[in-house]
Amino acid sequence: MIKASRLLLLLVALLAFASQAIAVDARPNIIFLTCEDSSPNLGCYGDPDAITPNLDRFAKEGARFTRAFTHAPVCAPSRSGLITGMYPTTMGSHHMRSKLTKTPPLFVDYLRKTGYTVCWPTAGGGGTGKTDFNFDVPKGWVDATADWTKQPEVLKEPFFAVYNITVTHESQARATKAQYARNTARLKPSERHDPAKVKLPPYFPDTEPVRDCVATYHDNITAMDYAVGDVLKLLDDRKLSENTIVFFFGDHGWGLSRGKRWPYDSGLRVPMLVRWPGKVQPGSVREDLVCFLDLAPTVLSLAGAEVPPHMQGRVMLGEKTQPAPKYVFAARDRMDETYDRIRSVRGPRYRYVRNFHPELPYFQYINYMDEMPIMRDWRRLAFEGKLNKTQMLFMTRTKPREELYDLVNDPYEINNLAAAESAEVQQVLKEMSAALDKWVVETKDLGEVPEKELIKQGLVKDVLSTEYDARVKLHPRSSPVP
Repeated sequence: MIKASRLLLLLVALLAFASQAIAVDARPNIIFLTCEDSSPNLGCYGDPDAITPNLDRFAKEGARFTRAFTHAPVCAPSRSGLITGMYPTTMGSHHMRSKLTKTPPLFVDYLRKTGYTVCWPTAGGGGTGKTDFNFDVPKGWVDATADWTKQPEVLKEPFFAVYNITVTHESQARATKAQYARNTARLKPSERHDPAKVKLPPYFPDTEPVRDCVATYHDNITAMDYAVGDVLKLLDDRKLSENTIVFFFGDHGWGLSRGKRWPYDSGLRVPMLVRWPGKVQPGSVREDLVCFLDLAPTVLSLAGAEVPPHMQGRVMLGEKTQPAPKYVFAARDRMDETYDRIRSVRGPRYRYVRNFHPELPYFQYINYMDEMPIMRDWRRLAFEGKLNKTQMLFMTRTKPREELYDLVNDPYEINNLAAAESAEVQQVLKEMSAALDKWVVETKDLGEVPEKELIKQGLVKDVLSTEYDARVKLHPRSSPVP
């Protein structure tokens, strides 16, 4: 009788263990399918210049987020928040470029502890990923660095994998003819954009170089769409699609002038699509405010892991979805060799911007930024006095201290309402300004601390003296503006 009881207990334990193993095995795979320097210029977002059949189909199979934003309009600070779930301004990784002396906790650290295989391809591993975080990653931080689309055997379920597409990067909008030919080799003649017909934002001067860059940008978006189609087909072919959550998004807004580096919708708003068969309603639209800091806690929640209390985003998907915030926040600090500090608050309708250095022009000279033909034409025409009032807005010698834009009536953020007499507008300004003040305090915004002091404290490494001094000497802070 005793032996029978022990046998029964052993059987129950084995069944419990087996059921737990099955539950673990049933956890979804998760993929970040990312691109660079891309605004929501996709067909599914209503862009008339977009040729993106694969992503449009993908949107019909999942959810399309209409108000998704990064917290920084440039790659490394944006990615540092993505991988940690924390504001770069809280950690000290907010300058472009800078480097933390220590690696902060990464969300993949927690993910691996739950039994997930983590594959983050890197250049050294022959893959198409990116570890551009403004800090070094430690050895063994992931399980595989190979390009899993070419070596899918590295994906051990359940897995988290990243695939980053670089063809849309800023540098490729001004690519050489040879680079452009390679980037767009798969495009049909009907898929190539006519520069004369592409839509320009009203703040761009209408010149041939400007139109060429915008057309090339859209061609690169189509080339990126081909790559997305390849990855989705691979998942189908390997019968992984049904149990895999796929997130698609860009790392910040488009890489064209007054997009990347700027805390407006053009630099912060990104396309974001999520497909999760059986869980996310096909063709659904999400209009809640979503920030990149939400991705880390969301992935951990979907994987069944605890979300660390230091993460500053929210769970935006799944059974543990948390309420949407009233605002999302973003920061711009040093860009390469030029300093500026700008903070931005975005609600469903309005964007508030605070310029902490209104004495500086918008367009200080930045060596890398000014390689863009758009930027060169914009400056040239400003000096020649050939810009209209709207185009001249961003070539002024100083900036207003505050900016407020109504995105419903002014999607290009041209008409600054900060000085408007409307009581309603002034109330919005007051509330959003107060929200920013609170955020600066609560998140311990290190933008208030000079970078030299951060270096002195040992928080960040001194990359300025080695990497940028030559640029600073060549192009002093007084920017060439008319």
